[in-house]
Amino acid sequence: MALIHRATLRPTKLELIAAWLPGRPWFAGPAGDLERLAAYRFDDPAGEVGIETILVGTARGTFQVALTYRGAPLAGGEDLLVGTTEHSVLGRRWVYDAVGDPVYAAALTAAVLADAGQATEFLEAGDRLEPRDPSMTIAGTTAGGSAAPTAVRRVVDGDPTVIETDTVDLALARRLDAPRLTGAVLTGTWPGRDTPVALASASPR
Repeated sequence: MALIHRATLRPTKLELIAAWLPGRPWFAGPAGDLERLAAYRFDDPAGEVGIETILVGTARGTFQVALTYRGAPLAGGEDLLVGTTEHSVLGRRWVYDAVGDPVYAAALTAAVLADAGQATEFLEAGDRLEPRDPSMTIAGTTAGGSAAPTAVRRVVDGDPTVIETDTVDLALARRLDAPRLTGAVLTGTWPGRDTPVALASASPR
């Protein structure tokens, strides 16, 4: 379950992404005006880490940005830091490029290989929670055959971005206009894109 607070963030997620994107080897060039197209979330079983993947539209195409939100810095994650934001309910949040976060790697593995799906979103409304419709639909496989990873060993930050873990090799498509993925695949559809698009893949070691 993903609990969405009625809150303000300074800077906003899109502002953080716009400042971070130009430094990525798979993007190149200024970010320009970004449009949030859709997003999907995964559950952290421990309930400590927020996991959200945002699809942004730019003049260069459609890109996929996976983020983790933490209430304290990720040990050894300095190179992964997208930025910090002040959340009006939760306080300071450290926002990371999720590809190097072991919590994200475990959640993505479950989504691709066990069709675990996305987190059900609930919007905080006073003393009750209101379910919120997802802005996109994702679907994995039931390939199985791999234990959940506990450590990220190496990240190759290209397109796709390759995540080597202790149990599985993952790949995250960055530009979604022409993704290049093999193995068991996670696909998604969103408004304006009715044909399933490959988002990520997994290959058990």
